[in-house]
Amino acid sequence: MKEIENIKVSVESKYLPEQSSPESNRFVFSYHITISNCGNESAQLLRRHWIITDGDQNVEEVQGDGVVGQQPMILPGENFEYSSGTIMKTSVGSMHGYYEMIGAAGNTFKTPIPPFTLALPNQLH
Repeated sequence: MKEIENIKVSVESKYLPEQSSPESNRFVFSYHITISNCGNESAQLLRRHWIITDGDQNVEEVQGDGVVGQQPMILPGENFEYSSGTIMKTSVGSMHGYYEMIGAAGNTFKTPIPPFTLALPNQLH
């Protein structure tokens, strides 16, 4: 399975203080993903694979079908957006991974999800 350059992933993350409990080592973060099809072929997102690393270097891998209960078909020139979240035991961490996708011609490929930071506001400089 190869990587295809015409699918781009961008991420915005946010700390959710109202759902967190720092005194209990519970830090809740949301992230908003935009998947853009910059190519000329439709692509369907089949599976996700996340690698979540907390500030103590504990690693959790999450895999599954689709995202937020969907396996979206993304047409050329279109975007698919969704929001999700994660809970960590530390105030700083990171996530990255890939989406497994299939093109209109039946070719499967991986689209990398670039690493992004999860951190309390003003935690990092």
